[in-house]
Amino acid sequence: MTVQIVNIAGQKMAILPETEYRHLANMAEESADIAAAIRAEQRHLAGEEYVPAALVERLVNGETPLKVWREHRGLTQQELAARLGLSKMTISGLETGKRDTSSRNWRRLAEVLAVDLDDLVPFA
Repeated sequence: MTVQIVNIAGQKMAILPETEYRHLANMAEESADIAAAIRAEQRHLAGEEYVPAALVERLVNGETPLKVWREHRGLTQQELAARLGLSKMTISGLETGKRDTSSRNWRRLAEVLAVDLDDLVPFA
């Protein structure tokens, strides 16, 4: 590495060729990316769920979180309703926004779908 040390305003500064600077900057960025990937894998091994990009895209595009998460978990409306002792029509109404339910039922839905309540009902 070619480096020149100079004194500017009483502070030592290192001057190096731009190509060497860019190489060092890339190495620092790669190191940060590797550290982030290791932390993500540790969280995953500890039980944190990875969320597929397609699921996030559906949510961002405005699809009802209840429907998106229900389908992601591989449940039909009927199966979800049965687990909660609700009717299929209730689940359908919740997914279309034509029906509301108690906060207790929203919490139960979140529990069955294994999501935080605020992932299911953003205003909760």
